[in-house]
Amino acid sequence: MQDSPLIEPRELQFQLFEVLDALALTRRERHAEHSRETFEAAVEAAHEIALREFLPHNRLADEHEPRWDGQRVQVLPEVQRALRAFCDAGFTAADQDVAEGGMQLPVLLTQACLSLFKSANTATTSYVGLTMANANVIARFGTASQRHRYLNALRSGRFFGTMALTEPQAGSSLSDLATTATPLPDGRFALKGQKVFISGGDHELGENIVHLVLARIAGAPPGVKGLSLFTVPKWHVHEDGSLGERNDVALAGLIHKAGWRGTTSTMLSFGEQGRCIGELVGGPGQGLACMFHMMNEARIGVGMGATMLGWRGLRASLQYARERRQGRPPGSKDAMQPQLPLIEHADVRRMLLAQKACVEGAYALGLYCARLVDEQRTGEDAAVRADAGRLLELLTPVVKSWPAQWCLEANSLAMQVHGGYGYTREYPVEQFWRDNRLNMIHEGSHGIHALDLLGRKAMLEDGAALAVLGREFAATVQSAQVREALREHADALATAWADVERTVHALRPVLSEDAVRALANAHLFLEAFGHTVMAWTWLRQAVVAADALPGAAAADTLFYRGKLQACHWFFRWELPRVPPQLQLLRQLDDSVLAMQPDWF
Repeated sequence: MQDSPLIEPRELQFQLFEVLDALALTRRERHAEHSRETFEAAVEAAHEIALREFLPHNRLADEHEPRWDGQRVQVLPEVQRALRAFCDAGFTAADQDVAEGGMQLPVLLTQACLSLFKSANTATTSYVGLTMANANVIARFGTASQRHRYLNALRSGRFFGTMALTEPQAGSSLSDLATTATPLPDGRFALKGQKVFISGGDHELGENIVHLVLARIAGAPPGVKGLSLFTVPKWHVHEDGSLGERNDVALAGLIHKAGWRGTTSTMLSFGEQGRCIGELVGGPGQGLACMFHMMNEARIGVGMGATMLGWRGLRASLQYARERRQGRPPGSKDAMQPQLPLIEHADVRRMLLAQKACVEGAYALGLYCARLVDEQRTGEDAAVRADAGRLLELLTPVVKSWPAQWCLEANSLAMQVHGGYGYTREYPVEQFWRDNRLNMIHEGSHGIHALDLLGRKAMLEDGAALAVLGREFAATVQSAQVREALREHADALATAWADVERTVHALRPVLSEDAVRALANAHLFLEAFGHTVMAWTWLRQAVVAADALPGAAAADTLFYRGKLQACHWFFRWELPRVPPQLQLLRQLDDSVLAMQPDWF
């Protein structure tokens, strides 16, 4: 894998084989047939297809959105060709069993491969990303008949999948969903309702679309406990896999977003003619539990997608800063002196370094969480698997929301590096920013995840997940403290984590007594906690880089020094944000609560 616009190739090698020890997974029975060679071959194949089939139409799909011609949704033909190449190469089932047509890759390698497609074209990749998560829900909770009719079709690319949650009157407030499901004599259900913002909700990229729909069975209790999940195909599917008649799922309209323009975003109407038939997935009232299996995968995917858009912006602005000449050194008054490349100016280097710290830190966290999924599935004992699950629960709000916020900021800096050209469509960075702006609300807003992190995840099992993460922090701190160049950062991380623990301890009784007051500034906890986690992620990388530096080849020396400097920057410029944020949280500042609605 040579130099690439999608990612720094050396970065991928560093994360997989030096930081996360992907080869250790080949010593487990499930992945024993794999090796570094097969891992690298999978990554290379993903890179080649992403460059050949996904990257070329990224801008074209942005300029030519899907449109409804009165009969069908028109999508660029390049999108279908790219998806066919993806599916034919087996990436839709990359982490599935070989016996089921998969590659049996670790989730870590699967996510590394997917990151390249997201970098090349996030809109086109969204179709298969949703389909893979949809198939995983059916595989885990579906009936034998559902698995027989849908799984192979979804994983081969014959069918595509969606999840249909949001309704016009209920965005993140799932307890207010109103779509109904009426039992039929044959055990199926008649669905009626409307869903909005359904990505991939209508198209003809495959033979069929399988919607996973949250609805309320008649007589079910109010709130989320009354929600059930249903498979609702666009075309009914016979037991032999052939298509039957059209289901009563109608496209009510296309939504035109600021970014991800190549993905159909739809309003769907279920049961307009009274003939929309769905089948229950899992048990009655278990809809949200089933759907969260898909949503949590999607949240990690959103974070990785945000990260890769950050990567694209960094790669583009770095190239521009090296090629574009403008200005002279401060204090120079000689107009005849040659202009400097932008990268020679300190403020431009600041913007590039800030991007690097955000993007590479977020990428390391995303792959770490993928590695946790592998631990959860194939860890050496029950305790290891349980701790991996706890860490995933705790870190999911961070791995989704931190990249969505800070890699968007990285894209903003990439535009700034380009100067006036950054705001024009002749250069790619403005599209990266528009595409990434959607990730702050995809799979839950920043505020929703902040409430989840502080109000639930940090308190689960009386703080058991926090304790597991604390042990991980302590191990990294101990490792860094014996390296003189990293001792200052190790001490800073230990102090920051102690501050986080002190804040959680202070807020725990308030949560039980006055949740409104305790959670009023939850967004600040997510930001402070996220920055502390990111500092830890950087210190983990720095330990590896510091150890490798003395015997490194010339090219690797530059790479490792860049890692150490980015770590240094994050600890000097970003981690210091945390103490005042945590102090505000402990003080239970009421600036927001005290502001009355009629004062605006």
